[in-house]
Amino acid sequence: MLKSYIAFDVETTGLNPVQDEIIEIGALKVREGRVAERFIEFIRPTSSISSFVSELTGITDAMVAEARPRKDVIRDFLAFCEDDVLVGHNISFDYSFVKTDAAASGMNFEKKGIDTLKIARQALPGLGSKSLESLCEYYGILNNSAHRAYHDALATAKLYQTLAHYFEPTAPKLFVPARLIFKIKPPQPATPKQISFINNLIYKKKLTVEWNPDTITRSEASKLIDTLLKQ
Repeated sequence: MLKSYIAFDVETTGLNPVQDEIIEIGALKVREGRVAERFIEFIRPTSSISSFVSELTGITDAMVAEARPRKDVIRDFLAFCEDDVLVGHNISFDYSFVKTDAAASGMNFEKKGIDTLKIARQALPGLGSKSLESLCEYYGILNNSAHRAYHDALATAKLYQTLAHYFEPTAPKLFVPARLIFKIKPPQPATPKQISFINNLIYKKKLTVEWNPDTITRSEASKLIDTLLKQ
């Protein structure tokens, strides 16, 4: 079992790292099996948080209104991670968001990681759900603030230590850090339907908006539509 690593988790506005945004990062730096440092910070998104995400996480627009922008938070999080191995539950999801945001700001984020979901799937084939919540319940790991980044990261660290205790002696290969791979897809151009809808909104609402229909991406168009609908 690793004695030093970073356990982390992110809360996001959706499931697509290109179109959606991180709204909270939570992480803990473990040294010799103990929590040495913590990283807990909101990120100010460019569009509103949906009611579904707010209900799931408890994070509202008001809570992130004064948060720092993405680039600043991601820069500090990458510095916090140093050269450590990352530990996460379904780590490819969280890693894809951070790597995408890092790349958008001209920063590199190449890491090795351990996925507690992958371990659980192989070590506990008879267990129904392998969600973090279900596994914490199965092992009696307390997590009073599920779906908040730091608390989920802390629960993941405890889960990792528990799984290592039970299964690493007989299945050591499950616990070897592996290179995390996520290829960032180039942004897709806005669809003709999006461009037409934006033009109609601007015309009907008599707004003055600086935008370029020739260069706007699909993700940017979605966010612009969301903004225009609220005006």
